[in-house]
Amino acid sequence: MYEHRTHRPLTRTQFAARLASHGALGLLVLALALALGTVGYHLTDRLPWLDALLEAAMILTGMGPVSELVTPQAKWFATFYALFSGIVFLGLVGLVLAPVFHRVLHHLHFEDE
Repeated sequence: MYEHRTHRPLTRTQFAARLASHGALGLLVLALALALGTVGYHLTDRLPWLDALLEAAMILTGMGPVSELVTPQAKWFATFYALFSGIVFLGLVGLVLAPVFHRVLHHLHFEDE
């Protein structure tokens, strides 16, 4: 996916394009995770769509729950969605920052050996 250490470094334009592609992929993953949470809260606790979206967004961003969950199914869903959200957050940070770390390593000339 990335260039080998013996290849010339990317230009600023190429690097900006790589950052944009990683950012776009990150937004796609974020949108899918938000959609999963919205549908899950809507189906398990019968929250209206807007409230389900708010609940999913708050959990996904680490802010915490907004409404009190009533059904046991909703509590189970919220438990697993919170764990899933933590993993998604960490993965997205890695995905978005990977080009920056790679460029820094090239700049510092770190080698595999």
